[in-house]
Amino acid sequence: MNRLECLEKAIECVCGDRAESYGDVEDNFKTIAAFWSNYLGVDVGGRDVAAMMILLKVARTKACKEHNDNWVDAAGYAACGAEMDKVK
Repeated sequence: MNRLECLEKAIECVCGDRAESYGDVEDNFKTIAAFWSNYLGVDVGGRDVAAMMILLKVARTKACKEHNDNWVDAAGYAACGAEMDKVK
């Protein structure tokens, strides 16, 4: 997979029909942040969720170099994280 293919697949994931299954990404990240905040005992925001999910994908990439979907997912989380600044 080249970089364009990776980004195109990430666009399909982030801008596709996932909202129908999981709801709006901002709302979903807020929910995840609230759960993580409660569990960890620290304030976690939507940007943190995006960053931590990227780190999860980095760890998976280190463990298994054959799955290109980790790169696609990381690109998608980066795009979602870029929008988290506008979420209050």
